[in-house]
Amino acid sequence: MCENCDCNGEKSIKDKIVEVIDSIRPMLQNDGGDIDFVELTEDNTVKVRLQGACRGCPGAQMTLKMGVERLLKERVPEVKEVVAVK
Repeated sequence: MCENCDCNGEKSIKDKIVEVIDSIRPMLQNDGGDIDFVELTEDNTVKVRLQGACRGCPGAQMTLKMGVERLLKERVPEVKEVVAVK
């Protein structure tokens, strides 16, 4: 058990998602973009906000689905899908 809660030391789904997004962020920043976690919905859809060069980039949807979503689903199997919000 953690000192501050009764989570048995297990990370929440949200914590795992944020951890994966934080690991992806440097790659996007190298290309002038960025990504922020916005929300995890009840049906385990992850909402993110693309920023910088990623906003409006023609390849952003491909990066989102084939990169971010694939990695999140691999590392956090509970994730249903990843969608970008404005």
